[in-house]
Amino acid sequence: MKKRLFYLFFLASLLAACSTDFNINAEWQEITVVYGLLNQKETTHYIKINKAFLGDGNALTMAQIEDSSSYFNNLEVKVEEWKNGAMTNFWYCDTTTIYNKEPGLFYYPKQILYKFDAPSLYEDRTYKLSIKNKISGKLVTSETPMVRDFSITKPTMGWQASFTSVSSFEVKWESGKYGKRYQLDIRFYYREVQVGTTDTSDVIAVDWLFPAVKSSGINGGEVLTTSFRGSAFYENLSYKIPVKPGYHRVPGGSAYNVDFIFSVAGDDFNTYMEVAEPSTGIVQEKPSYTNINNGIGIFSSRYTKTQNYNMSAPSVTELRSGALFNFTSNLNFQ
Repeated sequence: MKKRLFYLFFLASLLAACSTDFNINAEWQEITVVYGLLNQKETTHYIKINKAFLGDGNALTMAQIEDSSSYFNNLEVKVEEWKNGAMTNFWYCDTTTIYNKEPGLFYYPKQILYKFDAPSLYEDRTYKLSIKNKISGKLVTSETPMVRDFSITKPTMGWQASFTSVSSFEVKWESGKYGKRYQLDIRFYYREVQVGTTDTSDVIAVDWLFPAVKSSGINGGEVLTTSFRGSAFYENLSYKIPVKPGYHRVPGGSAYNVDFIFSVAGDDFNTYMEVAEPSTGIVQEKPSYTNINNGIGIFSSRYTKTQNYNMSAPSVTELRSGALFNFTSNLNFQ
């Protein structure tokens, strides 16, 4: 009994000597976060680069401080253009400040981005990104091919956009090389005119966004399709265009009043989005994805292709009268 009491006393002494203070933060290390998407249809290209942060205070409070995640002017950011194993061009990125970042967890409304101007990016080239920290010497790299152009086989150019059929209309195209995820947006344009005046508004656009369609590979030439019912076109307009007494509306932007816009994501960009999508299964934990060497994030490409159409006369009549589907007769289209 005495031995047992001694051991208990000894154990209690050890426990009393132990400290309950501990640091849940690991030793700090530089983690570079990159988000950049190149599009050969654009002439100015932006790359968002931040650093991860760690501290003993409230993380939400630290996120609101620019110093926590901004590199300021301490980076040398370079984009190189390569073809057949040889560098054909390069650009050093300048810093630029935007002042319209939406409110959120991180500091706003201003934020530093890195940009370069390139009147032409070529779809047969590879673009390599390098980010060097001028203070620490850390080097972060990535590269991406460009999503290539593709053909839209239906509807054809010159088609009169018709939305009066009760049967489904099929949209068909062939995938472009290095393109993986395709999303169709049918954009309708109109103007408003105040009754009794000639005051005409600027062009107003209404988007009808379709679910994404994914190709099975990235070699191009794969036939992809989506479809829609004509009535759904007018139903979308009835949801998005408010009733506005005292005004009438006329369809049309400049030369056309309907655009079919195809937005395409490169393979890495698609994978990044798939990983970020909400989980629909029982297992909620999802792996992270990055194609940034010595950092995290995404550097990939995207592509946008637009075909313009004018609505057919019966479709404009339905827009005004709502006789077939009874969705838009109260929107005062002329």
